[in-house]
Amino acid sequence: MLSTVIKKNTYQDSVSLMLLTNHLSSVEGVNKIQVMMGTPANKDIFKGSGLYTEELEDAAPSDLCIVVDTDSEDTTANVVEETDNYLANQATESAQNDISTVRTWDMALNKLPNADLAVISIAGEHAATEANKALDRGLSVFLFSDNVSVEDEKALKTRADELGLIVMGPDCGTGILDGVPIAFANVIEKGNIGIVGASGTGIQEVSTIIANHGGGISQAIGTGGRDLSADIGALTTIKGLRALDQDPETEIIVYISKPPAPEVKTKVVEVFKTLSKPVVAIFMGDKPAAAHDNVQYAWTLHDTAILALELAESTGGSIDKIVKENADDIEKIKANASQRFIKGYFCGGTLALEAAMITEDAFGLQGSAEHPEGMMLKHEGHEIIDLGDDAYTQGRAHPMIDPTFRVEKVKEAAQDAETAVILLDNVIGYGAHEDMAGVFAPVIKEAKEAAAKEGKAFIAIASVTGTAQDPQVYQDQVDKLEDAGVIVLESNAEATKLAADLIKYLNGEITISDKESKKSADLEKVSELLSSKPRVINVGLKSFAQTVSDNGGQVVQYQWKPIAGGDKRLASLVNQLYKK
Repeated sequence: MLSTVIKKNTYQDSVSLMLLTNHLSSVEGVNKIQVMMGTPANKDIFKGSGLYTEELEDAAPSDLCIVVDTDSEDTTANVVEETDNYLANQATESAQNDISTVRTWDMALNKLPNADLAVISIAGEHAATEANKALDRGLSVFLFSDNVSVEDEKALKTRADELGLIVMGPDCGTGILDGVPIAFANVIEKGNIGIVGASGTGIQEVSTIIANHGGGISQAIGTGGRDLSADIGALTTIKGLRALDQDPETEIIVYISKPPAPEVKTKVVEVFKTLSKPVVAIFMGDKPAAAHDNVQYAWTLHDTAILALELAESTGGSIDKIVKENADDIEKIKANASQRFIKGYFCGGTLALEAAMITEDAFGLQGSAEHPEGMMLKHEGHEIIDLGDDAYTQGRAHPMIDPTFRVEKVKEAAQDAETAVILLDNVIGYGAHEDMAGVFAPVIKEAKEAAAKEGKAFIAIASVTGTAQDPQVYQDQVDKLEDAGVIVLESNAEATKLAADLIKYLNGEITISDKESKKSADLEKVSELLSSKPRVINVGLKSFAQTVSDNGGQVVQYQWKPIAGGDKRLASLVNQLYKK
């Protein structure tokens, strides 16, 4: 038999009702059950599932309707009791959390006047209306709701573009804004990789692979799956890409696309070329094209993540970045035509040999198996010396223990008119000097200051060989060197490659990209959204609000209910009055 329970004016969102239905399905004696609001569309679903009863005829859209197929009236009573307990527990949990709950947009903005994002997860038939209200109030929109028409999506995104805002979605499953997960997202360490993606699970797959390999995410901007359709024309994709190009926390841009319309794909690729940062792109279903300009393509989500990681790890030593960050010193060095050589002073013999090998290869020099007095490389003004060689340790301790002689060599190199780059290793660990960076940091700093007074400059590059667990502590050593103006790379090889590239740049053998991130007024509000933890008005699923709060964002829960009791005709009239 079919039993019907109607709870008047007890609105619940669709996800909560699905969870409640699953919960009630486990009640003993229930053959079949459905819990929905009493909207006309839902009544049709009841009919289609064979659970329609005459009692539903008078149910209003704001009424919670339960129809249970059971052989016992006691089962129906148990279902009612379980429903009441479920709703009471929800109310208790809501009261116990520290998230403010309001019932109107005006109340929400009174509670959080600096709100910059609306997260909307209500039924699709109402979502566009609420998204428009958010845009009216100067908020960008994360539109989790699905079943929003293409026409409404295009109108929302076009309007957001005119207002300098962004609409992520509809059917946008995942976002990460300044470290705060939105909707279906993971807790990821912050890093220098930014993502724009039409696939929520695609963003999750790539971001978690990056995180599990030690990388981090600056931002993840979802677009919704239809954004790459011909109807929408990549409106959110393009705005998201441009915003990441301006974002100071983002150094690598990843783009994840569902199968796009061919003409829209071409449009997006042209946008890639205008960006000042490296791009890793995957167009799902398409074989990856050859790399071009600043763009590399991947075949799988795993490949996408690994390629982005490789770029992210090397970006710290990219010649483009280093030249731009040290522009004043580079210009001073360029002005002196004789200042074109590397002086490398090492305490590790193998590291010195590796540096010599890389330098020889970079400049097409013939290496030698003989290294008298630790001279790993000597060519014109270039020299790379192993100061741990026997020739330098007679009567003095090894340079890993006693830095005195290496300090003298660094001071000489800094005063040498031919020196463009001073290259150093720093090997820490048990038995090594207790604070090698603490010795060399003031030496480099003083030498740089002395050179600056004479209108000159040199570049100091180093690597640190060690770990966070070493007595000297890896990051402490890096920080001391960087504070003194030393460029620190993760490996000796990367440090040497950068030194060689700088010499090639000074000699005009390589050039750097002249593309700069274009700052534009139409992205000002979106850039502000990315620059700090989001301040959210959450319209719909309460769990999304809790996630924002747990991760440092500010949030107000808008306890939304359909206007006019869900009556579509009255709601339409109210919305028309609202627009006027």
